[in-house]
Amino acid sequence: QVQLAESGGGSVQAGGSLRLSCEVSKYTYSNYRMAWFRQAPGKEREGVAAINNSGRTLYPDSVKGRFTISKDNAKNTLYLQMNNLKPEDTALYSCAADSPGNYATLRPIDYTYWGQGTQVTVSS
Repeated sequence: QVQLAESGGGSVQAGGSLRLSCEVSKYTYSNYRMAWFRQAPGKEREGVAAINNSGRTLYPDSVKGRFTISKDNAKNTLYLQMNNLKPEDTALYSCAADSPGNYATLRPIDYTYWGQGTQVTVSS
């Protein structure tokens, strides 16, 4: 069973930055794909960054150039660096994982394991 735990959320003003972390309970990077999702009240869950086991990344246009996904294999941790944050980035952010890891995807249906989420609030 893969367990995921996010941290690093908080409140920032527009234009600010945050780095989210997702600690993984077991070594998954060789066999798993991983991603960050967000969900705002009344909206569907949206994939904002994904990474496969070889480091290939995928972003939607809404965050491309502002968000960066990365992982530290030694620390079993996935990161999401968010820069130039906007009020519309306000949401509950969750990390997710599944296998196989040879491709990256932003579809929530493609992930089985989820963290509880961390809240990000961006004020104007």
